[in-house]
Amino acid sequence: MPVPVEVLCAYGLDAEESALAARHVPSLINLTYVIEGALTRGREPLVLQRMHPVFGAHVHYDIEAVTAHLEARKLTTPRLLRTRSGALWTTEGAGAEARVWRALSYVDGVTVHQSRDLAWLESAAGLLGRFHAALADLDYQFVHERPLHDTSRHLKNLSAVLASERALSDMDAQELGSEILRQAEGVRLDFSSLPRRTIHGDPKLSNVMFERERPGRAKCMIDLDTLGRGYLAYELGDALRSWCNPAGEDTRASCVDPSAFAAVLQGYLSACPDEVTETELLSAIDGVETVSLELASRFAADVVVDQYFGWDSTRFGSRRQHNLLRAQGQLALSRNVREGRGKLCEIAELALGARGRG
Repeated sequence: MPVPVEVLCAYGLDAEESALAARHVPSLINLTYVIEGALTRGREPLVLQRMHPVFGAHVHYDIEAVTAHLEARKLTTPRLLRTRSGALWTTEGAGAEARVWRALSYVDGVTVHQSRDLAWLESAAGLLGRFHAALADLDYQFVHERPLHDTSRHLKNLSAVLASERALSDMDAQELGSEILRQAEGVRLDFSSLPRRTIHGDPKLSNVMFERERPGRAKCMIDLDTLGRGYLAYELGDALRSWCNPAGEDTRASCVDPSAFAAVLQGYLSACPDEVTETELLSAIDGVETVSLELASRFAADVVVDQYFGWDSTRFGSRRQHNLLRAQGQLALSRNVREGRGKLCEIAELALGARGRG
């Protein structure tokens, strides 16, 4: 779809050149375009995004506060660009059908969905550590509350979905859902004894931008709609889940690669806030198991309700097929972490020991 003229005008862009200069960038959540060339009238390229309805417009107040803080700490970050009237976002349409659009400064680089290169992973982890360190002194009350991780709620939702009339005859969903709920009996759900920190909220590898000129060198964190206060157990657990699974997410054979796990912890500990404790770091092992199971429960519920909004239609015949495979893969990952906990704890202790000597 073309960028609406009213959105282009809100940012002072040349609507007549939009067809030539708006480059669509594939994204699972927000509809994204890079605007360059004649459309920008000689200015730097920028990014235009139509927000998914799951995000409220007020999330932009949080993004503005955090990115201003990151920039002041000399970290590369995309910044929100204001409309001609000075607003942080604009809207297309009106009433219940209105859609939120925003503009961001363009940061050149490359993104990857997975990598087996330990240097890439260590660099990404170092960037995440610097990101957390830069935000450690941020004094700000977040206004957009959207709990990204609420494992108990997702497990309850899965139980309710499995009990629904639609699911009663779905043997695949029933079998998979039962396995997930049995696995849930042993996962850690309470991290309230740990401090809450300012975190990215969705640190999958594709949300790390790497330098184009120096491949493997992490440049900045992107997709900042999930910023907020949370536990490092979830933040690091999600990063480790995404970065250390060499098979990727679209497979039943998911596992944590110990070498990748070590590289990520070493990179993170080289740059993270000094106040991050050994207890917090070790909680990331619980976090990997818990986040993986949470995702398995979400995908398993979507096998029945068919609401997952980012399925790959080029590889799967339906959302249900994609959800089924992803749920199986995340369940396998959660089980793998539990079975290999002893080895992962040894790796973490070695990383902590190296930190103490450093």
